Formats: sequence, C-alpha cells, structure tokens
Amino acid sequence: PVAYTFPNKMSHPYEMYSFMHWINSSMATSFLCSLQEELDIRPKVSSFLSRLVNYTNITQGAREHEEEESANVSRKKSTPLRQAPNMGTLMGVYLPCLQNIFGVILFLRLTWIVGTAGIAQSLIIVFMCCSCTMLTAISMSAIATNGVVPAGGAYFMISRSLGPEFGGAVGLCFYLGTTFAAAMYILGAIEIFLKYLLPQAAIFHASGPHGGDSAMLNNMRVYGTLCLSLMALVVFVGVKYVNKLASLFLACVIISIFSIYAGAIKSITHPPEFTVCMLGNRTLERDLFDVCSKTVVVGNETVPSQLWRSFCPEGNVSSAQCDDYFSQNNLTEIPAIPGLASGIISDNMWGDYMQKNDVMEKAGLSSVDAKGPAESIGMYVTADIATSFTLLVGIFFPSATGIMAGSNRSGDLRDAQKSIPVGTILAITTTSLVYFSSVVLFGACIEGVVLRDKFGDAVNKNLVVGTLSWPSPWVIVIGSFFSTVGAGLQSLTGAPRLLQAIAKDNIIPFLRVFGHGKANGEPTWALLLTGVIAELGILIASLDMVAPILSMFFLMCYLFVNLACAVQTLLRTPNWRPRFKYYHWALSFLGMIMCVALMFISSWYYAIVAMGIAGLIYKYIEYQGAEKEWGDGIRGLSLSAARYALLRLEVGPPHTKNWRPQLLVLLKMDEDLHVKYPRLLTFASQLKAGKGLTIVGSVIQGNFLESYGETQASEQAIKNMMEIERVKGFCQVVVASKVRDGIAHLIQSCGLGGMKHNTVVMGWPYGWRQSEDPRAWKTFINTVRCTTAAHLALMVPKNVSFYPSNHERFSDGNIDVWWIVHDGGMLMLLPFLLKQHKVWRKCNMRIFTVAQMDDNSIQMKKDLATFLYQLRIEAEVEVVEMHDSDISAYTYERTLMMEQRSQMLRQMRLSSAERDREVSSGRSFTFYMVLGDIAQLVKDRHSLVRMGSLYSDEEEEVLESPTEKVHMTWTKEKCEAERRNHTNAPENFRELISLKPDQSNVRRMHTAVKLNEVIVNRSHDARLVLLNMPGPPRDTGGDENCILTKGLLTGGGGVWSDC
Repeated sequence: PVAYTFPNKMSHPYEMYSFMHWINSSMATSFLCSLQEELDIRPKVSSFLSRLVNYTNITQGAREHEEEESANVSRKKSTPLRQAPNMGTLMGVYLPCLQNIFGVILFLRLTWIVGTAGIAQSLIIVFMCCSCTMLTAISMSAIATNGVVPAGGAYFMISRSLGPEFGGAVGLCFYLGTTFAAAMYILGAIEIFLKYLLPQAAIFHASGPHGGDSAMLNNMRVYGTLCLSLMALVVFVGVKYVNKLASLFLACVIISIFSIYAGAIKSITHPPEFTVCMLGNRTLERDLFDVCSKTVVVGNETVPSQLWRSFCPEGNVSSAQCDDYFSQNNLTEIPAIPGLASGIISDNMWGDYMQKNDVMEKAGLSSVDAKGPAESIGMYVTADIATSFTLLVGIFFPSATGIMAGSNRSGDLRDAQKSIPVGTILAITTTSLVYFSSVVLFGACIEGVVLRDKFGDAVNKNLVVGTLSWPSPWVIVIGSFFSTVGAGLQSLTGAPRLLQAIAKDNIIPFLRVFGHGKANGEPTWALLLTGVIAELGILIASLDMVAPILSMFFLMCYLFVNLACAVQTLLRTPNWRPRFKYYHWALSFLGMIMCVALMFISSWYYAIVAMGIAGLIYKYIEYQGAEKEWGDGIRGLSLSAARYALLRLEVGPPHTKNWRPQLLVLLKMDEDLHVKYPRLLTFASQLKAGKGLTIVGSVIQGNFLESYGETQASEQAIKNMMEIERVKGFCQVVVASKVRDGIAHLIQSCGLGGMKHNTVVMGWPYGWRQSEDPRAWKTFINTVRCTTAAHLALMVPKNVSFYPSNHERFSDGNIDVWWIVHDGGMLMLLPFLLKQHKVWRKCNMRIFTVAQMDDNSIQMKKDLATFLYQLRIEAEVEVVEMHDSDISAYTYERTLMMEQRSQMLRQMRLSSAERDREVSSGRSFTFYMVLGDIAQLVKDRHSLVRMGSLYSDEEEEVLESPTEKVHMTWTKEKCEAERRNHTNAPENFRELISLKPDQSNVRRMHTAVKLNEVIVNRSHDARLVLLNMPGPPRDTGGDENCILTKGLLTGGGGVWSDC
C-alpha cells in the first residue's frame, strides 16, 4: 500500500509533504509524470530546501540600506554583501542588554529612592520591577526561539503573534517609550553637566529663595534642546560612529559600578571624609557657608561666621535679631558616609516620605522646635517634590528596561535561538543582583539625610553616589555622564528604525511617509519625528516626570509580550514550537498581572492615558482594515472562543428574554451578478443595528462544478453591498439545480450549532401575475412552506425599493402595526427594534387591532394598553371594528377569475410522455378553444401564458431530462379512446364558464379586500406599516389563491410577518 499526498495550490508554501512507505521505480516514474504540470508552477523540494538553507535575515527598517549597499558592491566587485552572523551570546546579547539596562536612574536616583523608601521598601520596588522584566524575558525568549525574529524587536514579536492591530498599537507604544527614554537620558546628562560638572555654565540663575527650581528647569530646556540637536545630527551623519562609541560607553558603566563596590568595601576601614552640617536635627546646604559654626576666631577675636550672618543679617554677636530656631539649637557635624561597619543600616531600614519643601531632618538628633522667618528656608536642604511609594516605582522602573536589546540583534547572532534566552536572562540576573546589592550597600554606608538629598546639597553639591565611590567621586560623575549620553544615542538610533519598520508594514496609513529615508535607507523622516517627540520630553525638563511616562509605554509593551506567549501556549497552535522550554502560560499571566499592577501603582492617570493611546491606535488600524495575514494568535483565540460559545449555546434553547430576530436574508442576483434589491440589506441593517446574527444568502441556478466562479463573484458582490449598507454578518451563496431547492437548503443548513437563524427575510415576487413564468410565485410559496415547516418567522418587505436609506432621518411620522393574529409579540418587537436606529428614532408607534361584531372593542383597547405597558412599549392603541357586509360583485368576480384560471391551467397541462407520444404518432397537437367568453376571460385577466411555461417545477424536471423515444403499437381501442379525448376537449373548456367559486375562497377574498380598505384608510400617511399574514394553505392546489389573497391584503405595501 502507498499513501499519497496530493499538492494543494491553496496550501501554505512552507508546508512539506512526504511519502509513506516505499514506492517502486516504475510507480515513482509514473507519479512524477503525473505531477509534471505541478512541477512547472511549484518549486521542487531540492530548490525549496536550498532557499531555506540560504535564508538571510534582513533587518527591518534597513532593507533599503541593504539593497543600496548590494547594488554598490555588485557594481564594484562580486564579493558577497554580508558576512555570516558571528556574534555570540556575550557580545551579541549579554553586554548590549547590560548597557541598555544600566543607566541614569542607578547613578542619579537610586540613593534618593533608598533614603526615601528605606531599604525594605526599596528592595520591594527592585523586586517588583526586576520580577516583571524577568517574567517578560522568559515569555520573550519563548517567542524569539519560535522561529527567526528580525530586528523589529518587540514590535515584530507582538504583531506576528497577536496580529497587526495589537502589533501596531504596542509597536507605537514601544516607539514612544524609546523616544521618551532618549529624552530622559538627555535630561540626566544635562543634570550631571549643570549640577556636578560645570555649574558655572548655567544661563538662568535664581532670583530669590524659591527661584532656583524654575531657573534650573529653564537651563535644562535650553541645554537639553542643544544636546538633542547635536545627538540627532550625529545619528543622521552615520550610525557607524554611534556603534564605534558603544564600547566606550559600556566601559564607563562597568567602571562606575565597580568603583561603587570598591568604595563600599574601603568604607569599612577608611570611610570617605565627607561631613554634613546639622542645625538641631535639620540639614543645611553645605555650599552656602564655609564653616559649620556660629562663630569663628579671627586672631584673638570671636566674630560671627558666614552661617551666622545668613540667619542673623544685622547686628553683632550680642545684639543681633536671629532666627529663633538658629538661636535655640546647636550646630553639629556628622559623617556623610559612616561606612559599612557603622551600623547605620538600622536607621535607613524604613522610609521617610516627605512633602514638597519639607526640611531634611535626622531623627536621632535633639532639637528645639521653633519657627523662623521664611527667608531662612533657603539655608536648609528641602524636598523638591512630594514623594510616595507609587512615585518611586514609576521613577525606578526605567532602570529595569532594555531587555529587548538582544532580540533586536537576532540577525547578527550566530545562534539566536540559544543566545537570546541565555544572554537576556543572564543580563537581567546580573543587573538585578547589582540593584539589590546597591540598595543594601547604600543603606549600610550612607547617612539617611544624605540619601534623601537628591542633588547632594548637604555634601557640597557632590553626586551622592560619587561620595561613596573609590578612588574619586569624578569616576562616577564622568562615567555616568558618558553612559547617559551613550544611552541617549542608542535610543535615538533605535527609535527611528522601529518607526520605519512599522511604516514599512503599511498597517498605519498616515505613517507611510516615515518608511522612506535617504538613498541608503537611513530613516531621515522617522528621525525627524523622533526628535520632535523627544523635544516634548525635554521641555518637561524634569527627570522625575519623564520617567513615569516611559514606564507606562514599556510596561504596555511587556504586557503584550506576555499576552502573546500566554495565548500561543494555551491555544497550542501547531507552529508554536519554541526551542526555549522553560516557560509556562502561568508565568506569562503572572507577568501580565505585574505589568498592569505596576502601571497603576506608578501612575493611574498615566496608565489610563497610555491604554487610551493604545486603544485608539488599535481601533484606527481595525477601522482602516489592515490586510495582513501573519498567522497571529488572536485569530486562533477567536476560533477557540467561538467554539466555546457555540458549545454553550447548544445547552438549551434561548430564553424569551434573550430572543431577538436572527436573520437569514434571501437576496436575488440579476444577470450581471449584482444584488437586485439592496434595500433588503438596508432593512436588515436598521433592524439589527449590528446586534445578533445576520446571514445573507443567495441561490445560483446551475451546476456547482461549472458555476464556482459565479459563486465567488456573487459572494464578493454581496459582501461589498453588505459593507455599503453596514450589515455586519455572514454571506453564503449556494448553487442548486433549482432555486427553490437552494432556498430550502439555506433555510435548513445556514448557521452553526446554537448560532442559527430564527427569522427569514425575503422579497415580494413583483409582477407575478404578468409574468409568463409561474416559477416566481411557486418559489415564493414554497419558501413560505419551508419556513413554516422549520418553525421560523418570516418577514416579507413589500415595495422595498421605497424603503429609506441609512442616511435619511425621519423627524416625524408613524410606524403602524396591524395586529390581526397573536404571534407571540414579534410584531410588537419589530418597531421597537427599528426605533433604535437613527432613521426611525423620532417616529411614533401606533398599534391597530381588529374587533369583530361580537367583541367588546372598549375592553380590547384597555387590555391591549395593559399588554403594551407590561411589554414596556410606548405606542398609541386603536381598535378597528370590522362590520359584516354583503360580498361585493368585485370580490365575487375576482374569486371566480382566480379559480377559473387555476382550473384552466390544470386542464392544459400535459406530461412529457404524452407530448412525446403525440409527436411519435405523427399527429399534430391542437387546443380547441372557444373564441368567445373563454378567450376574452383569459385576455382580460392577463392570464395568457405560453405553453412551454405552464408546467410546475416537478414537470420541468421531467422536461429537462433526456427525452426517450416512445414506440407504441396502436390498437383499435386506443385510437377510439384518443379520438374521444379530443372530442371532449371543447366541452372541458366550456365547463369554465359555468364554474362557481368556492364559498370559503370568496369569504377569504372578501376579508382581504375589506381589511385592505381599512388599512389604506387608516395608515395612508404612515412611514411604515407592519402586519401579520395567514400561513400557506394546506392544499397545494390553492397556492395561487394564497398569493393573490396576500397581494390584495398588502396592496398598500409595507412589511408583513408570518410567525
């Protein structure tokens, strides 16, 4: 036995098929010959494997640069364009991640966080942030090892895992986070420059005791803008210069960190000689005076010190009017760095959160509480902002970001699927250990008031972490400055390329211009936009305010990385086969929870804004309709959710409270495969308003094998019309040999499980009496019968061409409901649903019911009003009394005409075998018609039809089958019988003249005519008329009577329903 797999042209090009068992040579030869046509258009296995082996990853955002370089090289020499990737785990992932994770927060804010939150809460902050990034790194490793990840980083992973909508939204959030990170690094560099490197370079100076903050912000804005312009120019000139300086910047970071550890170890025996001047228990700014004393001895004379003159501006030592707090408290000096063996760790264990302008105080020192003048507040070290645990979380989290650096370089790695997980997780482990140890070392070595001193005012404007470093504070100052500059350059380099990658995917139309750049592919326009957005961060001019902003965007990105991994793991899609095995969906969900928690802990309003931006981008991409099929997991998630929901719907029938019309709209196509009555879709759109199920079906008459192209064209035409009419639903086109069979199939088989239609909408068969083909009304009646047999509701809009479009608005008017037969309340529900649409919203609802002579019309009106009150429907109620009257001559004549026409058609039918027999006998076939009354009757009633169309569908089936020759042996008895039949033919037609109509038909016709008169009289000015109709007759012989009765009853148009 041999198992073959036949190639399918619609299959995925990367799917590979195999033969099972052995095939002998002759069979293999014949098989290859049979596939000769396929081999002409499909690749051979050998060439396919060759392309897979030679696959090279082109970095997203640099494709044009790659092509330009390739063209230049091919013109000069024929050497290969790019070398094989040869970067290992250390150089390709570990060190780049270290450089991106370590940054400005470690050097400028970690000591302040430890002093404010205390060692215990600082460890909690570090643990929360590092745990979040570690869980995200595990999820990212699983995604990155599930195939090749180009240099789109998080954007590529999320978009290919969760679809273009999520990918575009999170990609832009990641881009904004990277851009604001550049602004944060630049602000950090400027703060180091103006505070510690060259304070004399400040342009703006404080004009009063409280003007220092505003002057500093203005200086940050000016120098930050200049620095941003210079960095953007460097990036524009060439990225290669940035890459060459990367190793220098990394060396600065590593040396600075080692100097901190060296200084902490040295402080055990030889602490640095930095002191803090305390007035009582308050910390003084050390750069505002020379000696920490109230008086100094000059020669043999005691004179006021510079500090004295600051608190006592006038008079000498004995007569001056000094600050009360200064007069009542003593000055003391305490070591700023007591050292690792001092035991200061117990004092720094718990936090001391402060409000803005609160003075730094040391709890262990004695102090006499006294108020002093406001001018003296400038002498103390005060808090520049109000602090809280949540604020510190938002400020610290950027120091844990940067874990995507390894995945961004996957195209340059020798073995990306091994290096990315190992390098990233090792880098996070290393940085986490550094952060944990730094928190403990800072709390164990540095005095608490110095830790809470953000800018080092208490230690003579020195960088606080620099006072601990060895051999000199300048190591930290210079190293941190270059590390922040390098990180800013890296961000300005990566952000434009990320934006270019998003723009080149063409999922956000208005970003398309940013996909272009210079001739070599450099993203010029993207760099310009990045500079503009980074300038907004520079204008904020506060590192503490910018950090939470980028925390939101990075947390949003990490949130969706975890979501992507969790979705792929739970769905167990066939292509989810990551080489990294140490992941689990529970870890991904925990990472998601931590990301959301950190977002709202950091800043709930920033979190809402970030989610709002991502949501708007998502809806915009969804509205624009990004036609990208990346095999994302959201589609698989939707399928799983749909399957679960369908299985739940199968449990039992829906409750009446949840009942709503689930429509099957039957459309008719014209000869050009266009929708013949598009207003049916308008009616469905206004009735449903996007809620519930809508299936639009149509039938094409013919053979499926020959009509497949017409089926696809009809389906596309219907989908286009559904989009125009804003109908949210599904389309199904079937091919059947007969239209009524196709409609029956649609009624039976549309829907899936519990998600099936309960209402059929179809158009009225216009011109059925003038048509030469009776199949139109026969198909209509057959559809009514099928709907009734399936226990479905039926709605038939009449005069649907005059139905209002979705753009019209009725400012007044009525929707009239003629409630003739109780239908369970559906007729009351239809106008309520229509009034939810803006077209009918301002229309009033009127309900008419019919009372017979023996009914109490007053009581009926009260009962109907009570019934509507219980249904919570506002409507006017009117009861119409139908009086018994004599049957008019018109009604009698109309009924007589209807029955005569039916009788005549029955007498004129011949089977196929009889006609063949007449032809084979050689005699002509003739109708003997009385040229008097019958001819005039047929002419007056528009009932003259061709002989070839007088047969029912069943008879047409016989006619369409191949005719067989009939060989007959004519006996004498058969000839006499045939002669008698033709002799009696005129007598059969004469019976039509004396035919009397059935009294039940006359009564039914009379009721229809009278009710139509009342409806036209009462509802002639209504916008829409709704009424229910009787079902089809049990006897199929009365089909024509049925449709004529319905036509008379609805002569004014409207929508009738049959439930």
